[in-house]
Amino acid sequence: MKIEPDECSIDDLARRPGQSVPWTGVRNYQARNFMRDAMRPGDGVLYYHSSCAEPGIAGLAEVASAPYPDATQFDPASPYFDAKATPEAPRWVHVDVRFVRKTRLLTLAELRAEPRLATMELLRKGSRLSITPVSAAEWAVVTQLLDR
Repeated sequence: MKIEPDECSIDDLARRPGQSVPWTGVRNYQARNFMRDAMRPGDGVLYYHSSCAEPGIAGLAEVASAPYPDATQFDPASPYFDAKATPEAPRWVHVDVRFVRKTRLLTLAELRAEPRLATMELLRKGSRLSITPVSAAEWAVVTQLLDR
């Protein structure tokens, strides 16, 4: 799951009450569908800092809730407001994400240099999704790299 560190860095997540945060503001249908259809409480999360000087995986987290409607879609003052969404027919969902541990920064360059991650969705040319699935094999490689 990608996030800009000035929005909620891994350190910010660790300091939050309950060490969790609702993952609001996703406005891409494919990313929403990953959260809605594939994520379950307890699933691991690679906490990826993006749109910063050194993008990369900064820590591990876990899905802490089932998907539920993202309240920002109903708030006209929110940058994530969606005029077509209603409480009766919400268009956007999110999950809560809980801190597990901060890691060394595993940079995008390091991820790209690892041949075993050649097919990882995050590394596909032109991939801009904020949420992408990670296979069990990719998870194993990444956690191995994080422990180096």
